[in-house]
Amino acid sequence: MANGDYEVVIVGGGAAGVAAARRLHTAGVKCVIIEARPRLGGRAWTVAGPSGSALDLGCGWLHSADRNPWAVVAQEQNRTIDKTPPPWRRRSTVGFPEGQQREFIEAQEQFSARVSERAARKPDVSAATLLERGNRWNDLINAVGTYISGAELDQVSALDYDNYDDTGVNWRVVEGYGTTIAACGEGLPAVLGCPVNRINHREKRLKVETSQGIVAADQVIVTLPTTLLAENPGLFSPGLPQKTEAAQGLPLGLADKLFLTLTDPEEFEKDSRMFGATDRTATATYHFRPFDRPQIEAYFGGRLAKELEAGGEHAFFDFALSQLTGLFGSAFRDRVKPIRIHRWSSDPYSRGSYSYARPGMADCRMKLAAPVDDRLFFAGEACSQHDFSTAHGGWITGVAAAEQALSARTRA
Repeated sequence: MANGDYEVVIVGGGAAGVAAARRLHTAGVKCVIIEARPRLGGRAWTVAGPSGSALDLGCGWLHSADRNPWAVVAQEQNRTIDKTPPPWRRRSTVGFPEGQQREFIEAQEQFSARVSERAARKPDVSAATLLERGNRWNDLINAVGTYISGAELDQVSALDYDNYDDTGVNWRVVEGYGTTIAACGEGLPAVLGCPVNRINHREKRLKVETSQGIVAADQVIVTLPTTLLAENPGLFSPGLPQKTEAAQGLPLGLADKLFLTLTDPEEFEKDSRMFGATDRTATATYHFRPFDRPQIEAYFGGRLAKELEAGGEHAFFDFALSQLTGLFGSAFRDRVKPIRIHRWSSDPYSRGSYSYARPGMADCRMKLAAPVDDRLFFAGEACSQHDFSTAHGGWITGVAAAEQALSARTRA
């Protein structure tokens, strides 16, 4: 790495960085990924669970799978695609009477309609202002909002919330989404375990200062999470305050997943779901028997996840156990054991899960994605106007940044 020389350096080896490097490598451009982690994939990370099962600690769903480029990559890799409808499209099984579920779904649909109507008008407001005053389902709608955005609705732009485009087709990769993304980067030039400290663009050739030395490049594609850009204005020399401000308008929300073992799982329907509570925002949701495995995938979002992270990994299990025994009785505690969780807000290379826009800040996505002097380019899910918070948003923006770099090289 010391005194390396490349045509294009890609900072960050997540979905966007891998996609950008793959496009440039195919075009014959001398490029390299510089990644702080000891692995590729970024916020996509698959680890081995019981009996070798693949657990996606980060992104796990091929959202908009019918147009998701990673679905194509997974098929090219001969992965096993599970097309079972997602649990959030099915009725809950315990602790939520059928009539109340219908009321909740109707309230949720009416909320979404109000958001869409309001998003077409200025000024932008928080999504929470579109909740119907006094509606009994507001807390649960807000809880679902924390799973979607990683933050409560009072923090989220209504325009940005409405801008997200989902085709409704959601699949999974049995071997792991993180496995798929990391494997896509195999064979690409990459240096792992190498944090980038500064990108000096003062002179004609850029200098990327890393923990392993200085690398020169004609162009740099930056794919770092917005939290790192917002918290480190000294990353660029000279500074790029417009990028710092854009990143500050697009913080990463928080969503953590706890995997649990489950004995005697047959009493639960495969891929069924239930809320830990339906009368509060600070609740987890529980996915039973994902992939028909004897497991529970517990999902925590927003302030609840942040508070539990402060208590350590055991805090998640204690909270889940409290809710599950409340639903199924005290004997249920003997049927579950923790497998694995990753605290994404505590991860120094992400500091969160996926981006949302603060009220009035939806245009920050375009500002963050804009190139600088045909030498600095930006990619990542936060740069996508309609596919943010997803790995395919990372792919699409990564390829777009690579195309911008190629076009600029042609003009030079």
